[in-house]
Amino acid sequence: MRPNRSANLSVIALSPETSRAVLAVARDYASAISGSLGRLVFSLAYFVALANTLPIEDFGLFATASATGVVLSRLLAFGFVSPLYRAATVRPRLVGTYMAGFVALGALSLPLIAVCGAIAYKLFFDGLMDWRLFALVIATEAVIWRGTEAVIITLNGCNRFGRAAILTVFGTMLRAAGAVGLAFAPQGDLALWCWIYLAANTTSLAVASAFFYPGGRLRLAPRLYGRRMRDSIAVAGADVMFYVQMELDKILVLSLAGPRLAGIYAIIMRLVDLTAVPVRAFSMLLVQKLMRAPALLARLRTRIAIEAGIFVVSTAALAFLVLILWFRPTLLGNQVAEVAPLVGLALLVPGLRNLVEYEAELLYARGQTLLRALNFALLGGMKAVLLSYVLTRLSETPDVIWWLNPVFLVIYAASVLLTYSAMRLPARVL
Repeated sequence: MRPNRSANLSVIALSPETSRAVLAVARDYASAISGSLGRLVFSLAYFVALANTLPIEDFGLFATASATGVVLSRLLAFGFVSPLYRAATVRPRLVGTYMAGFVALGALSLPLIAVCGAIAYKLFFDGLMDWRLFALVIATEAVIWRGTEAVIITLNGCNRFGRAAILTVFGTMLRAAGAVGLAFAPQGDLALWCWIYLAANTTSLAVASAFFYPGGRLRLAPRLYGRRMRDSIAVAGADVMFYVQMELDKILVLSLAGPRLAGIYAIIMRLVDLTAVPVRAFSMLLVQKLMRAPALLARLRTRIAIEAGIFVVSTAALAFLVLILWFRPTLLGNQVAEVAPLVGLALLVPGLRNLVEYEAELLYARGQTLLRALNFALLGGMKAVLLSYVLTRLSETPDVIWWLNPVFLVIYAASVLLTYSAMRLPARVL
């Protein structure tokens, strides 16, 4: 008896609705990843130009000040970018109203950012970096570039991934152009770079505001914002904790080991950051789907498959880079070549680090913002203790870099326990 080919094909073939859904997801991911890949190219150019122009010590200072600015940027508008993104995703007609709230709350949050920046300077940078240059970096990261990010986030929420990609690439391109310009300047020092960095990011914000804002008349509605402030502040606290535990290592290395090791560490972690490009695009789309369907990750097999994929892709990306630098150590410049032999020692760090970031997005998508903040407070404290122990017990740079693998493994294990325990609770939607 011959098999019924048409019956078999009917099992394998996708229904028209499923086919359209798969194609839509693929199209959205292609649009999102195009911006990330473009950003990757220009980020690499920016990194190579800057890391080979500034002395390693100055590069470490700038990278650490920039990381501090990224942490403080989550205080802008008291985290109101979260309700803005949720509105763009679920209720796009309210984008103008929520953007007006973001701008107003952003202005009110500036004194808080200034005070926190002054405290950070006194604790970690006093005597190492001119306070005026530090203030320039903080203002650029925490206010100017964060404003551009708000437009990009809104565009993504509205499913305008192509425009968001263009704006992302444009901002990175301007910074890369500034770094290349610094390389050809007669006196390419840290002070000049801070001013160039400010100018490049200010241009990005101006272009984003004038040409990329997705529309909707700005209209203040204070009573509407009041109902969202609890979630907003919880998200701000969670984001600050998230970036503290993500960026705390740079600050600790600077404080406990000095600017040179901080520069080496910053170069390695910058290369590690490049592996997160495809993961972040994927996480963004998954977050949007979870907002609309919180039970999407109910099956254990699905969770394991996604996390395994993230780890494999991230690790393979760094392994590929290590292989290239093994044969061509000067590919990214002579100064980066000094650090190239150390990159492979941190082979497991990208996958573990990207998984912790991915799990953070799961709780955000489900509206579990308070638990997310508590989780990151615990993870940040754990990271501080473990990394401080490593830095105070080891003096050789290769040993410090290798021990990052078990440090991040312990942090990831804690993140798994905290995240998936929290996901047993009911999700909160907009």
